[in-house]
Amino acid sequence: MKTALKFAALAFSTTQIFALAGFTASTALAAEFKLRLLETTDLHMNLLSYDYYQDKATDQYGLSRAATLIKAARAEAPNSLLFDNGDLLQGNPLGDYVAKVKPLKAGEVHPAYKVMNQMGYDAANLGNHEFNYGLPFLRQAIATANFPYVNANVFLDEKKPAGQETHAFTPYVMLERQFADAQGTRHSLKIGVIGFVPPQIMQWDKAALEGRVIAKDMVEVAKKYVPEMRAKGAQLVIAIPHSGIDRAVIGSMAENGVSGLADIPGIDAILFGHSHAEFPSKAFAGFPKVNIEKGSINGIPAVMPGRWGDHLGVIDLTLNNDSGAWKVAAAQASIRPIFDREAKKSIAAEDAMVERTVAAEHAGTLEYVRNKVAFSSAPIYSYFALVEDDPSVQIVSNAQIAYVKRALVGT
Repeated sequence: MKTALKFAALAFSTTQIFALAGFTASTALAAEFKLRLLETTDLHMNLLSYDYYQDKATDQYGLSRAATLIKAARAEAPNSLLFDNGDLLQGNPLGDYVAKVKPLKAGEVHPAYKVMNQMGYDAANLGNHEFNYGLPFLRQAIATANFPYVNANVFLDEKKPAGQETHAFTPYVMLERQFADAQGTRHSLKIGVIGFVPPQIMQWDKAALEGRVIAKDMVEVAKKYVPEMRAKGAQLVIAIPHSGIDRAVIGSMAENGVSGLADIPGIDAILFGHSHAEFPSKAFAGFPKVNIEKGSINGIPAVMPGRWGDHLGVIDLTLNNDSGAWKVAAAQASIRPIFDREAKKSIAAEDAMVERTVAAEHAGTLEYVRNKVAFSSAPIYSYFALVEDDPSVQIVSNAQIAYVKRALVGT
């Protein structure tokens, strides 16, 4: 009898021990950390706060000022990732200078990447204006970036059956990073990053792209590759569509397809652009699926930080693995301006590194835009355009006529 009681007591004690051990193990495994996603978009070669058209400095845009916001945002958060969403290489005389006036030589780093490589970008997406100077220049330029470029919906035009085409660029990447929690413990995370561009590039840059590449619908491509990224171990998926959001229901091959992407299971955050708008903001109040207080679309945190570096996009994520896998437990999106529009004053100084890094290209661009192209012996004005011939319009018409006459010679 005593032996039986002793055995029962031992069994009870052992059960308790295993239960306690299981509780301790699950508690040790459970963890949480915060991750900040930062985005620039539609910089259009505004690396500096300089208006080349008016030939004067400005304090209302420029990556040189956004860089100051990026430093501050990183200082606030121990864990962060930085992305660019395209329309970077074209858009002002500095872009033209590097692409056409004094083209990049073999081995030369594009000035945008001279800056961004130092800033430590983690990945970038192609915008539609990246294709403006043609595919050879695009490939030459992005090859000098020290971070990966992604695009999933542009394919080589190889006349292959649907579904068998070759990607023109890397469709997505897997970033493997370590992040610290509040206690200082480090956790490994595999982050999938996928990018998209409006399929309308085939019309906008037809001369440069027809017969070379084809573009597909962003949402349909995402439906294929987001599950593939998850199957390959992506614990967090970030979509970077160079695309905006429309109030209306989107259709196939939509230019602004972000709301459709927000419906796809498996996407954890959307960093978008293209529209030169600011999200979250009151401008999007009343849009379907949008929560401007949280900065989300269909519950997915999303951000679009304007254009030309006038804002920085910020998404703050809280991730935990209570369920046994890392998941987003909370999120908040916001945008940070470099200029206070109400007070009409700058709130971000220029980063001296950016100015120093592209000083030579900036000087060359100024010489290019200041170069005399013609001389007029009569004043050019448009004051009386409604009542008499207008010299400001006529001079442009004369130039167009001369150009077409030359183009038609021999035809």
